[in-house]
Amino acid sequence: MGRPGRRKLAVVAVSAALVSVGAAAPPAATGNAIKKVPVAVGYGGAVASVDADASAAGIEVLKKGGNAVDAAVATAAALGVTEPYSSGIGGGGYFVYYDAKSRTVHTIDGRETAPLTAGSGLFLENGKPLAFADAVSSGLSVGTPGTPATWQTALREWGSERLGTVLKPAERIARDGFTVDDTFRAQTASNETRFRAFPDTARLFLPGGQLPVTGSKFKNPDLARTYAQLGREGVGAIYRGDLGRDIVATVDKPPVDPASGWNARPGKLSEHDLAAYRAKLQRPTKTSYRGLDVYSIAPSSSGGTTVGEALNILERTNLSRASQTQYLHHFIEASRIAFADRGRWVGDPSFENVPTNELLSQKYADSRACLIKDDAVLTSPVAPGDPRHPAACGAGGTAAPTTYEGENTTHLTVADKWGNVVSYTLTIEQTGGSAITVPGRGFLLNNELTDFSFAPANPAVHDPNLPGPGKRPRSSISPTIVLDRHGKPVVAVGSPGGATIITTVLQTLTGFLDRHLPLVDAIAAPRASQRNAARTELEPGLYNSDLRTRLEAIGHSFTLNPEIGAATGVQRLPDGRWVAAAEKVRRGGGSAMVVRPAP
Repeated sequence: MGRPGRRKLAVVAVSAALVSVGAAAPPAATGNAIKKVPVAVGYGGAVASVDADASAAGIEVLKKGGNAVDAAVATAAALGVTEPYSSGIGGGGYFVYYDAKSRTVHTIDGRETAPLTAGSGLFLENGKPLAFADAVSSGLSVGTPGTPATWQTALREWGSERLGTVLKPAERIARDGFTVDDTFRAQTASNETRFRAFPDTARLFLPGGQLPVTGSKFKNPDLARTYAQLGREGVGAIYRGDLGRDIVATVDKPPVDPASGWNARPGKLSEHDLAAYRAKLQRPTKTSYRGLDVYSIAPSSSGGTTVGEALNILERTNLSRASQTQYLHHFIEASRIAFADRGRWVGDPSFENVPTNELLSQKYADSRACLIKDDAVLTSPVAPGDPRHPAACGAGGTAAPTTYEGENTTHLTVADKWGNVVSYTLTIEQTGGSAITVPGRGFLLNNELTDFSFAPANPAVHDPNLPGPGKRPRSSISPTIVLDRHGKPVVAVGSPGGATIITTVLQTLTGFLDRHLPLVDAIAAPRASQRNAARTELEPGLYNSDLRTRLEAIGHSFTLNPEIGAATGVQRLPDGRWVAAAEKVRRGGGSAMVVRPAP
């Protein structure tokens, strides 16, 4: 599997002043703010995430001889401390790994699952769907966590270090503290009302009853102890031990403040659900684009199939020579069509007959691409096609609306000196997840089950995303790795953003591969997101530009979205250097680091 053996290397001390492009990272968890830079270039491996402490944790592991998988888990664990409203051991995610020795791509589906007692009416009350706000901050929304099992599976299959070793940087950050930035404070403020309804959450994230102050140090000793226990005992502490029992007790009787008046509906999670959980090793999706092989995650996520189908639709269009108006027009229309097919066909393949290969066939994409005209816009919602029986410009059946997905996931990308690459997106769903903290354990629980359809949009049409016992809700997570014709990595990308993840990854890939933008600029470019809706969402850079006017002249309609996604990526250069790239501005900017900087 291309598993480098354990190596003991001296840790090189580096300055905490990370000011120049390509600068290396200091050791994690100093308690002092580490300056973020959006791009770094060098040798020995690279890490890109939304947070400097987390990226530094991954670099620390790489410096000590760990491989990309070890560093990815270390980075993810650190994000569970510094980005607790986006990720953590109370959630799940999807892990895509490139093995340099075999030149193969592998994936882990670490998606949360519904309780084994859940039925299609999980979110129905008196025969009617619950309001989203009523469902989200409740035990009903909490799925069986998949993140700990993902970490253990990845380390067992491809890692070179023990879980306890790679958790050490995150444990240290949780114990010693990290510096609160404006984004952390703003995210806390946006959840303040929900957090105050749950005393354990309020005690942790509203210290002294107040919002955390920008520039102050935030500590989470409970999470430090939880990580230390996982390091000693392994993830069995969650799936078969006392940590798991605490999770079940919290879900089934949410510890809500009676004075808040909040009806925190009890969940249905059991110890049997935890014991039965497995992170699934599965084949990636694969499609060819511009002579490159694009790999991503297969269902239960819709990311790989939907990004792949959209790329196939765009394959026949020369986007490198198109005007910016025509480039965005075709990007928007390909996204619209791919989302139409996503809504009809993609769900958990353990429960649904998902035509993955057919959705990714060039023949099917060509049959859908002919719907796109240079001078006209499709009317949404576009009806789905039938990938099993492609018909030229064919569409039929009833369009399914795109369900809401929480946007505050997080993504990290890692490469090591052996050439292994990880693209990993993890989440607890929306910002703050369910808002329920496991007492004494220091982490929030997910609200991933709200990614299910609460009820069929049309009772006459089968909905592949209804709840079911042990079922995984459909996701849009799209961690992607692109290889050249020799099987070597070109670029790896991914993003948070709910359903906008798909369009963010698609736009980043086409910006990099077709428009020939540097990776950091492809990530920074102002975004559009069309998800088979009447209006396309635009960030201000597009909404306030002449491009919007030119696209409206074709027939497009738009709405303003202040921020779409927060991508990271790594790129392999021909001379063996790595480029790590992250956001320049979104989510307060990301953090790109390399082991040994070079020009």
